Amino acid sequence: MYNAKSQFLKYFFVVVIATVFGVIVGAAYQQSILDFQDSNFSSFSLQGQSKLDKILKIVKNNYVDSVNTDSLQELAIADILNSLDPHSVYLPPQAAENQNEMLEGNFDGIGIEYYVLNDTLFVTHVRPDGPSFKAGLWRGDKIIAVNGEVMNGNALLTNNIINKLRGKRGSKVEVSVIRKGLLSPKKFDIVRDRIMVSSIDAAFLIKEDIGFIKISKFGANTDEDFSEALDKLQQKGMKSLILDLRGNGGGYLSAATAIADQFLPDGKLIVYTQGLHEPRTEYKASADGTFEKGKLVVLIDEGTASASEIVTGALQDLDRATIVGRRSFGKGLVQEQFGFGDGSAMNLTIARYYTPAGRSIQKSYKGGFDAYRDEINHRYEHGDYLSLDSALNDSVFAYHEKVYRTSKGRPVFAGGGIMPDIFVPLDTANITPFFEKVAQNSCIPDFVYGKLINEPHLSQYKTAEDFAEHYHLSESDFQAFVKFCKTKGIKQLDYKEIKISKPLIRNEIEALLGRFYFEEEGFYRISNQQDDFVKKALKELRNPA
Repeated sequence: MYNAKSQFLKYFFVVVIATVFGVIVGAAYQQSILDFQDSNFSSFSLQGQSKLDKILKIVKNNYVDSVNTDSLQELAIADILNSLDPHSVYLPPQAAENQNEMLEGNFDGIGIEYYVLNDTLFVTHVRPDGPSFKAGLWRGDKIIAVNGEVMNGNALLTNNIINKLRGKRGSKVEVSVIRKGLLSPKKFDIVRDRIMVSSIDAAFLIKEDIGFIKISKFGANTDEDFSEALDKLQQKGMKSLILDLRGNGGGYLSAATAIADQFLPDGKLIVYTQGLHEPRTEYKASADGTFEKGKLVVLIDEGTASASEIVTGALQDLDRATIVGRRSFGKGLVQEQFGFGDGSAMNLTIARYYTPAGRSIQKSYKGGFDAYRDEINHRYEHGDYLSLDSALNDSVFAYHEKVYRTSKGRPVFAGGGIMPDIFVPLDTANITPFFEKVAQNSCIPDFVYGKLINEPHLSQYKTAEDFAEHYHLSESDFQAFVKFCKTKGIKQLDYKEIKISKPLIRNEIEALLGRFYFEEEGFYRISNQQDDFVKKALKELRNPA
């Protein structure tokens, strides 16, 4: 018997693990979630000869075959750190650089977003005033060659694309482009430059006086970006706010405390950190908060981790916000980065953090890394995603006999993430074998980018709000999509399954179109329409205080 929920969760948990452990596009490594105390890292050199040095020297001079002792050394270091906790990790030079670029919110490149469509690099977004924009690239262009090298086959692997398009600021790259209306490919010389990436995915009024802000990570510029977004929404009349921290795997501790500070009055404790070699350090709100009175809802899920849990825990403990969603990941460790002369680095856990009520939300890692990673799967098997009672009865809370309470006396949990105030079960009602095949075969993005964006009537929409309110996928376009699925290898069509999955498919197609034409705001304005988290948040905000 086919179990739609079980099959869907195989895909779902891959996404969660990628989010929580920070699998970065273009980097072949798994990055630990970070609660850096600041953006600077310590650098030191190892002197003297340790037992490890001696072993490696003996191996190099005496082993039967040739070996790379540098690789052996990195394996040994990784094993040492893995024995400590899941978030103390060794990062090779490229991995360390990629991680720091992500958190600093900038990198050297050409300023485009892309999708691999039919063995071609399809440009989905060109950053305004960026290098590609200045060179003349358009959204919808197809890049077929970079520096004369045809982009197909292995060249379209993510790492290869990044290596070819990224480079030092000021360097040039030539791209050959196929553009609709041109009879032959056109070449562009692009001068790479510094690309600034905001950690605010979207910020807009979801209702007349209700704002929506989605934060993807807590980076070096998050505080500044968030303050700007908050100010703009308040100027437009925002009285209440939905803060979306779902899938936010963390970042800088300083960014988290700065965001929480926006909502809390002067002097309130946000979080404190403490470790064997780190004395208790308290982080308190200042008098600079600009949204201390309006109603606030925070959205969380199993991908909400680390720095985003600091914000959530503070707002929950101080009864400043209503937390809506599912139990957060449960990462309450603070790392400091130590850099080595070759560009590699070590993220070492130096402290735990505690919410204002004094609770640590770090889940147990006594069972080792694999068990720690698979705890997400355990939650589903235990029923946590579908039932609040199952989540509350999870054994992760059993060993915490102490009762923690908010400022108003409400009991809250410790030891395994943050439990929301309002639970949102995982919705798999529209997940069918047909939808899974659609997802596995990339039918939706291929249809949108390959077929739908060429329809001339889409140009009539001038704003994301206008598009979200008035555009609806026509029945003829949906039937064209179903036929398109046959060309993607889905030969057996079950029309009962198609009917069940139709609302979900339509919403995803419309949201992806919204992103293509109106960036992230277009995407979230549409996806929020069918989002149970957002629906419950809106209901909560409409309730009398």
